[in-house]
Amino acid sequence: MTFEDARGSMVDRLRSAAEQLEAPTCPDCHVEMRWYRSELLADEPVPVIAHLFVCPHCKRAAKTDTTFEGNQRPPEKLSAPRFIACAA
Repeated sequence: MTFEDARGSMVDRLRSAAEQLEAPTCPDCHVEMRWYRSELLADEPVPVIAHLFVCPHCKRAAKTDTTFEGNQRPPEKLSAPRFIACAA
């Protein structure tokens, strides 16, 4: 996988995660919070994306995480097996 392919799949993951989001409601103002940004927290073994929201009135922040279901195959099922590093 090239760098461009990896970056493209990351953008696709962020885009699909953002489309499935429902903005949280501010506990103080009771208004819908605005999306601020998303960032990748973990890529392996399971991708986790954090979505940050901010209240437009009181500027309170909230975070929701999106976890993707694992569709990766075990290393022995890959076309080119990975080498497992062992501490000496």
